[in-house]
Amino acid sequence: MPCTSSKVAPRPSSNAPPITGHSLLLLFLLQSPPRALPATCSPPRRKTMAVTPRGRPDSSLGHRRPVLLLLLFFCLLAFFPRRVAAFHSFVGTYGVNYGRIADNLPPPTEVVKLLQMARIKNVRIFDSDHTVLDAFRNSGLNLAIAIPNGLVKDISATPSKAMDWVNENVRPYYPSTRIVAIIVGNEILGGQDTGLAEALFGAVVNIHDALRAMRLSGRIEVNTPHSEAVFGTSYPPSAGTFRPDLMPYLKPLLDFFSKTGAPFYVNAYPFLAYMSDPEHIDVNYALMKPNAGILDQKTNLHYDNMFEAQIDATYAALEAAGYSDMEVRVSETGWASAGDATEPGATLENARTYNFNLRKRLFLRKGTPYRPKRVVKAFIFALFNEDLKTGPGSERHFGLFKPDGSVSLDLGFKGLTSSSSSIKGWKIARYSATLLSSTFIFLALST
Repeated sequence: MPCTSSKVAPRPSSNAPPITGHSLLLLFLLQSPPRALPATCSPPRRKTMAVTPRGRPDSSLGHRRPVLLLLLFFCLLAFFPRRVAAFHSFVGTYGVNYGRIADNLPPPTEVVKLLQMARIKNVRIFDSDHTVLDAFRNSGLNLAIAIPNGLVKDISATPSKAMDWVNENVRPYYPSTRIVAIIVGNEILGGQDTGLAEALFGAVVNIHDALRAMRLSGRIEVNTPHSEAVFGTSYPPSAGTFRPDLMPYLKPLLDFFSKTGAPFYVNAYPFLAYMSDPEHIDVNYALMKPNAGILDQKTNLHYDNMFEAQIDATYAALEAAGYSDMEVRVSETGWASAGDATEPGATLENARTYNFNLRKRLFLRKGTPYRPKRVVKAFIFALFNEDLKTGPGSERHFGLFKPDGSVSLDLGFKGLTSSSSSIKGWKIARYSATLLSSTFIFLALST
């Protein structure tokens, strides 16, 4: 007889979290026995109860049922593939590198205000300066801190030094300072120091193990950025491969990152590629301006800008190495607004054009021709012009902002203008400190 009850089981809330395969299996195993049917339904058939020799119902199996089912669940769990949890170390698609090789920058507290006004939520620094870590407390900004190249060998050789570094630079600040990543070194592979290349993997593992000991390895990503020097070929994009001589160093890192779910960081600079061969590279292709672009004959994919071509060359290299599922994330990209006489591409107009087009492209939250479903994320280089950097003149002119906090490139950002009271305040403070130190020196010499 069909059931005529008017009661309908409630539908699950649309706001409820999704049920995974593992939780569904556990729910099935541990679900309670079905409730009795309504009175209007046909009664179930009576079941014969198992009887023990003493004539009492056998309830021992019932008592053991939850334990047995849990044991079965964990046995079955071992046969189900588990997905590696991805790090949420990047909000949105746009971030910035906060370099501080300069003697005229605002204090970190003012920089935090600048970043908040510009609505830049992802920030990478090149060390673990405690004044910066303090300034970022309760700011709501994601911060990637770094281990300089000079510390990599020691941390690789001695796990206790990795623990000491984490105890000194992470533990006192996290989570009020939202440290989301530790970057180990910068552009180590492809350089001239073989010993440093050999130490890189050990340093990455030791830092990760130190975080795991503090139960932070699932919350703080460990990674290392690479320059274009790690590639053997990168043109056309589908021909991207890593240098064979670097694979002994790269493969352990790639194996490790594939297990932790970390992305592959690459510094992608169309500016540097254009400067290396301005006669054969269309500047419009490098600047993301309208141009004929290139056609990759192997994939039949069209590229209208070098930035996407560089990223897809990285994806091709990862695929050729056996890591087709790994995400590529851009750790540095930018364009210089000035430079030496031998750097004709380094102009204010070109810098604004590249950064404007790049920001617009990132805000579209789309992928590349080869990986259309992988949203591109990038750290822009850099937040400020850094007047103490060495090398070509262009090295000192990558900033989105001037040292006084005003806008250097008109990209729609809001900056701390030169007329703001905060900027006046830190300038007066610096002037007062200089005047006070000069007074002490004068008094010391006159006594």
